[in-house]
Amino acid sequence: MGFTERALYGALGGAGGTVALSGLRWALTGVGLVQKTAPEQVVGRLEELGLVDDWSKGARRALTVVAHLAYGLGIGTSLGLLRRESGDSVEEAAVGSALGLLAWGVGWATWLPLTGVHQPPWKQRSPKVLLPVLDHAVFGAVWGLIFRTRNS
Repeated sequence: MGFTERALYGALGGAGGTVALSGLRWALTGVGLVQKTAPEQVVGRLEELGLVDDWSKGARRALTVVAHLAYGLGIGTSLGLLRRESGDSVEEAAVGSALGLLAWGVGWATWLPLTGVHQPPWKQRSPKVLLPVLDHAVFGAVWGLIFRTRNS
């Protein structure tokens, strides 16, 4: 499989994984386990810095959705370029989950703390720090299953 095809299927997997992660997050928010998602925290940080002061609430919400989807597409594309081999559905879901956890670790340990969005996970004192681990594993599993369809 070539570079372009891996990137395309990776992006499709990223879109699907982002939708699945968002659905899980909305469910967790509904039962009170999540107050703010990472994209909402990022836009909140932009608000703190005064970068979106003149934006309406609807525009800020749209920015949150677009940023989340763009990040998922970017991560999905990157994972597609990393994943050169393919296995059965179970293997792809497992590898995808591992790659989703890798994406979580990179973001939550580097650029999110560096930009002041929140502390790295090892400095957080709440068991809720595990929730992003769960939803990124789900993101990765869905990504892997969608990415696998390129062999169908």
